[in-house]
Amino acid sequence: MIRLLAGRLVQIAVTLTVLSFAMFLLIGLMPGDPIDLAIAGDPRLNAEDAARLRALHGLDQPLLTRYLAWAGALMQGEFGYSRLFAQPVAQIIGPALGSTLVLLGAAVVVSAVVGLGLGALAAMKPRFAPVADAIAILGQSAPSFWLGILLIIVFAVMLGWLPAGGTPEPGAVEALRFLVLPVATLAVANLAAYARHSAAELSAVLQSPWITAARARGAGEMRLLLRHAAPNAAVPILQVAALDAGSLVGGALITETLFARPGMGKLIYDAVMGNDTNLALVALLLVALVTMLATLAADIGQRAIDPRLA
Repeated sequence: MIRLLAGRLVQIAVTLTVLSFAMFLLIGLMPGDPIDLAIAGDPRLNAEDAARLRALHGLDQPLLTRYLAWAGALMQGEFGYSRLFAQPVAQIIGPALGSTLVLLGAAVVVSAVVGLGLGALAAMKPRFAPVADAIAILGQSAPSFWLGILLIIVFAVMLGWLPAGGTPEPGAVEALRFLVLPVATLAVANLAAYARHSAAELSAVLQSPWITAARARGAGEMRLLLRHAAPNAAVPILQVAALDAGSLVGGALITETLFARPGMGKLIYDAVMGNDTNLALVALLLVALVTMLATLAADIGQRAIDPRLA
């Protein structure tokens, strides 16, 4: 386990380094820079002012020199300053990351519970398998932006049961009401993987000879499912959950923008479109780090369930 952790942490560090350079290069090659935007917003600035500001902020240096300076500051815990929000990046990232983790965590739990339930039902009742497949296909094929708009029209506009989006008022009940529609939008699109993998794995395990022997000894179907089949089918399902965390980040960009939810997805979109280099780079690296840590947690969980993988 220690070798696994050491090796994966090295991989994460190398991956983050490569990703940070690639993102810094791509953002640095975008047309315009913060000084150009400042000149466009204040016509009193002239060419001499622009040259002085570029020298002050190091924008007149080669791209590699700028990257090394930025990476060195990042290693010291200095995330820089956001041009869009006129605040330190660390103060902006914290609340946005917390909001996104709550949204993604709730979506993963809901999609996993519903998907595993459908898969277990399909494995135990083969005649229900076509229904489970149809539900999974419908959920997977529905675009998240279309589903979100549909949910807003039905539950916010027509029925008035839930808010269409925005920032909730203080209070747990209000926070839950504002979470329902975005969580449902993300969960519906991701329950298909859980349903299909769990149905396939549980069906294979339930047909094993040792399951047949346990059934012959009088073990009930629920006991067979929960005590015998589920632990043996959990290893590949954990990997689905890890990959789900990464795929949900892409969906969160659309969902958070659609529901005007102040999370990492919307923050990255605003930062990239506003050419806020510091904020965009730190936010993208944090998303990549969360995805890789989720994969590492899934690998550790798989080895805890099945020691043969160690």
